Amino acid sequence: MRDQGGPPPLVLDCELTEEWLVGFLREELARRGFGKAVIGISGGVDSAVSAALAVEALGAENVIGVRLPYRTSSPESLEHAQLVIDALGIESRTVDISPAVDGYLVHEPDADGARRGNVMARMRMIALFDLSARYRALPLGTGNKTERLLGYFTWHADDSPPVNPIGDLYKTQVWQLARHLGVPDVVVNKAPTADLIVGQTDEGDLGISYARADEILNGMLHGFAHEALRARGYSEEELTIVARRLNGTHWKRRPPSVALLSQSGIGESYLRPVDY
Repeated sequence: MRDQGGPPPLVLDCELTEEWLVGFLREELARRGFGKAVIGISGGVDSAVSAALAVEALGAENVIGVRLPYRTSSPESLEHAQLVIDALGIESRTVDISPAVDGYLVHEPDADGARRGNVMARMRMIALFDLSARYRALPLGTGNKTERLLGYFTWHADDSPPVNPIGDLYKTQVWQLARHLGVPDVVVNKAPTADLIVGQTDEGDLGISYARADEILNGMLHGFAHEALRARGYSEEELTIVARRLNGTHWKRRPPSVALLSQSGIGESYLRPVDY
């Protein structure tokens, strides 16, 4: 039931959501002329849910799961990724990105953890799109709504796949759908991590739990001011963390800014909303 005077609840109708997203995937791939999908399987819940939906939409024989470890990746992540692959019965590949990443970073020995992590994320997308060409399979995205709103992803990496079935689901909603879809408990229940830096966790990086961030984002996106959210029990520190990230990462959620010289700019024309 909706909280009196509050934003819409984050509780999903999982059956309806599943049906809608499976239909979405079928339609979007067919529109692009694809019958197969390729997806990076990280061992986390987001990629597991995207892969499970793809299997329902296309059949296990038409989904390729790719593990893309770096030499410092957690063995647990690899194990969990294989667990998801085995549970879904999909074809799989494992591509060690260490040589490619190190081949670049040897020229940047002073790169900090953030830079190194971004190189890894972008290298994974290079591999995924190349395998897309090999298998004639469309890459699927795995970024949830919380990460997208907080800018917690590598630009031109995690956000690159052209179709993303879970991009409008908050992280807590992804967990709900994962349990409904039968994603292995060990994957659903573990602490979320991008696994780019040893010991890193998402919530540690963000400074706030996903549960609290989702409720705050949901309130902000439905027009609730800080004062109203404070009255609902959220601290000023929590509100500041979320607002700073939300307001400071608009550029990561938009296509490149193009200087308009005509009335037919690609993707910029309101009177002629076409891409040619």
